[in-house]
Amino acid sequence: MNLIKNVVRLVGLVGLILMCVYVLPGHVPFYDKYIFYPLQSLRIALLGWVPFSVGDVVYVAGGAALLYTVVRWVYYLVKFREHKKRLAVSVLDTVNAALFAYLFFIVGWGANYSKRPLHEYWGMDSPVYKTREERRAADSAMLIAYNDFLVRRLNVFAPQYRNLSLKEVNARSKAFYQHYTDSKVKMHGLDVKPSMFGYFMERVAVDGYYNPFTGEGQVSRRLPGFVLPFVVSHEMAHQAGIAAEGDANLMAYALGTRSADPSFNYSAYLNIWLYANSRLFRRDSVRAKQFEAQLNKLTKAHLDTLEELSKKFDNEASRYSTEFYDNYLKMQHQKEGIRSYGNVVTSAWLLELNRNAGVIPVP
Repeated sequence: MNLIKNVVRLVGLVGLILMCVYVLPGHVPFYDKYIFYPLQSLRIALLGWVPFSVGDVVYVAGGAALLYTVVRWVYYLVKFREHKKRLAVSVLDTVNAALFAYLFFIVGWGANYSKRPLHEYWGMDSPVYKTREERRAADSAMLIAYNDFLVRRLNVFAPQYRNLSLKEVNARSKAFYQHYTDSKVKMHGLDVKPSMFGYFMERVAVDGYYNPFTGEGQVSRRLPGFVLPFVVSHEMAHQAGIAAEGDANLMAYALGTRSADPSFNYSAYLNIWLYANSRLFRRDSVRAKQFEAQLNKLTKAHLDTLEELSKKFDNEASRYSTEFYDNYLKMQHQKEGIRSYGNVVTSAWLLELNRNAGVIPVP
């Protein structure tokens, strides 16, 4: 009887998943207003007061349950004749649990990947070019102009920069979202915590992540202070319903550079400069090095710190982690995968051009 019930559950879950996959993307406003925003606000209202990441505990419990299940399967296989029905029921139970988790992922978060790019919401249209050569020339000119702009901004804010604790960064980032944005979750849906997995995150080159099941944002305790404001603002962008990584970077940049906090200003400009200078280096390494040479002593010291960390944790685990997340993003219709993080360069430059023209969008 259990076997029949499990098969019925499986068919039902598959049907619900297919319905959500094909229906929710076409009804994003409805999903935002009636599903994601209330759910996200509720999750943080319930879990935000807990000082540790509940999501990390859930992952540990899930991993332990999976390990226990695999051990049971081995035992059932060894005594297959006696336990073949139990094995079948256990396998179906596990498949159903995985399908339910995926269904909750789509409903609680995944449908956000169907949203239009953030720069389109802000009315910042990218230029249209007739030929590939024209586009490449314009992109090179943009990278040079933007690198120059970012270097000058970094040199202005470096003397005012100071390290902030995670508690300070979390509180200020929430305040900036409340003051500068029209986010529907800005009162109850934003909160970033230190992850229990900080040691492992560092070794697989992960700065922070959003838990789609508990709605929590997590960052590594070991993050250098000068990247912390940007990463926390990035994770809060995910909590606000921005799924695409390039868009979350754009939100963190827009917020960090709009605020009146020099540490947030500096962190935002530095993190985007890393992307912009890397792209320029692939086009013109000499010019990219010239811009780096113009940086102030503090920023150069921070770049040395990042280089040391990169060398320290350049390992197979970080490469597998990057490849896994690249494939995950592509499954979520992010065609450029992990490279989508760097797409922020073009949209951030468009934001600056709009600001210069007196057009400042409400994030």
